[in-house]
Amino acid sequence: MKPFEKLLFDNKEWAAKQVAADPDYFKRLVEIQSPEVLWIGCSDSRVPADKITDTNPGEIFVHRNVANLVVHTDLNLLSVLQFAVEVLNVKHIIVCGHYGCGGVKAAMTNHSLGLIDKWLWNIKNVHRLHRHEIDHLESEEQKLNKLIEISVKEQVMNLAKTSIVQKAWKHEKSPDLHGWVYALEDGIIRTIFDLPAGSHIDPIYEYDNL
Repeated sequence: MKPFEKLLFDNKEWAAKQVAADPDYFKRLVEIQSPEVLWIGCSDSRVPADKITDTNPGEIFVHRNVANLVVHTDLNLLSVLQFAVEVLNVKHIIVCGHYGCGGVKAAMTNHSLGLIDKWLWNIKNVHRLHRHEIDHLESEEQKLNKLIEISVKEQVMNLAKTSIVQKAWKHEKSPDLHGWVYALEDGIIRTIFDLPAGSHIDPIYEYDNL
């Protein structure tokens, strides 16, 4: 059986088990989703949001990309963000990175990797701005994980700079923003940064006509 065929086979077995344990399971999922959390995570296959938080389908609205970035020219992410905030009315947005992230590690090198260079450029900018916090660390692993933490904080700040979030802060007094980092070594999530709704940001990024 080929790998993709096994996925289809396992899907049928999983669906049958769900119905056997709870006959109304899929009937409930058909209802309109109402998650309170938007999760912006890394595309890494080892960091599935539902598994590491032990949540059920419908509890978390998820967007994933390489190195869990919030880029203001990324229409995919901005569309997800707008839908989550303005339609689903999520109360919390979590940016979750993970230690040992390959995307961040690649951004710390001078090797060209093709098209993804354009994406990793965003992490290089974070590294440049925070070099004084990173370069004094002794090991490459320490430097990598420090940049991962700093990048998560910067992505949370990028969320706060969007008109989508600022409009919600003004009119709905939510969502709160959170920066987390997951450790593959022990499966534990560390809280890195919290930004409650309505928090002060640099005035140059504030919109006064929302």
